[in-house]
Amino acid sequence: MQRLIPTGDAARPVAFVEAPQPVPEPGEALVKVEAFAPNRGETFLLETPRPGLLPGKDIAGLVVQAAADGTGPGIGTRVVGHPALGGWAEYAAVPTHSLAVLPDSVDTVRAASLPLAGITALRLLRTAGSLAGRRVLLTGASGGVGHFVTELAVGAGAELTAVTATAARGVRLAELGATVVHEVAAAEGPFDVVLESTGGPNLPVALAKLRPGGLLVWFGQASRTPVSLDFFDILGGPERATIQHFHYAGAPYGSDLAALVSLVEQGRLHPEIGRTTHWAETADTLVDLRERRIRGKAVLLTGEAR
Repeated sequence: MQRLIPTGDAARPVAFVEAPQPVPEPGEALVKVEAFAPNRGETFLLETPRPGLLPGKDIAGLVVQAAADGTGPGIGTRVVGHPALGGWAEYAAVPTHSLAVLPDSVDTVRAASLPLAGITALRLLRTAGSLAGRRVLLTGASGGVGHFVTELAVGAGAELTAVTATAARGVRLAELGATVVHEVAAAEGPFDVVLESTGGPNLPVALAKLRPGGLLVWFGQASRTPVSLDFFDILGGPERATIQHFHYAGAPYGSDLAALVSLVEQGRLHPEIGRTTHWAETADTLVDLRERRIRGKAVLLTGEAR
């Protein structure tokens, strides 16, 4: 079978190789991958890839071999999955606890866009707590996570302000009900909750916009610049502010994937997919994703996806 592996070349970060088909563990199903969706964080791992790295965490496709231990979906079932690695290939072995069945009404392309970004959004909003009537600031909002967070938070009754680098990257967020600004400093606080994903100089500015007792959830550093905080500056800001570190990871993922699929099926969640193309274009797509030339998610097709 064909598989994409890292090259270490920033201009062409992956290349095709012939590889053996994976042999599933007893609690894994073998999935024929029809579509996969890279994440911007994965593009950073490809810059200096560790030996043996097999990228790929967001896939959708067809079960061709059921798990030997009897768990999970049977042969011929359409699924979305979140394996730990190896998803950028014709076949992937996926733990059954990290699979969800797809109804006919949810196509493979939308399904592939869901796992990492959608699970992150769900778990991030659970961390933030009830949002009905609360004011929320979201930085780095124009990627896949940002679109999911925006639609889910607004749907839950939040008054959300989204920060995007350009007006074009904020169009869809405004349609989803967000107030869009292009600098953190331009956001009109105070906010009950800040969801901060850029790091660098933005986090201290966002922190200062919290109400007393407010919560800042730090879930990324897209600027790739460390944060510097001054104790005395914080003293002049909101009292009793809480900064909480957040990372989405932690299997099992199946129940969250099923929740996301259900939201899409009900018309309550609409993945923002900025590019859909054949996986022969993966290297170029990864560069464009890294350089923020794609709004929302990118989905690569290994064949004819439904």
